[in-house]
Amino acid sequence: MGDDRTDRTAGWGRFLAWLLVGACAGIGLAAILTVGALFLVLAAAASVFLLRKGPRGALAGAVAGVALPLFYLAYLNRGGPGEVCHAVSGGQTCTDEYTPVPFLVIGALLLVAGLVTHVIAGRRTR
Repeated sequence: MGDDRTDRTAGWGRFLAWLLVGACAGIGLAAILTVGALFLVLAAAASVFLLRKGPRGALAGAVAGVALPLFYLAYLNRGGPGEVCHAVSGGQTCTDEYTPVPFLVIGALLLVAGLVTHVIAGRRTR
């Protein structure tokens, strides 16, 4: 029984590690014109390191990880769609924002898909 619990804990640890790799890759793709290349290199290096431990949890975690930058984009555009103005000292500043709903929905779908895939794969291996 102790081995089963250790296996599950290690499985969730690998899932979370791959989730961070997916988040890093998602940020890299979203910010490719600025710091994105750095994040993509970091994601690739982490992938090489994690693949040495075995590919278990790779796809599910990486898919779920891509949801994190999408949630952040939804948060950044929470006032949209359209022009959103904020008061600053000496006046106001306005920015155009997208509707946050597509980012939120796609992020939620990716997160749920990754979690469900991980749980199903964990049950199959037992």
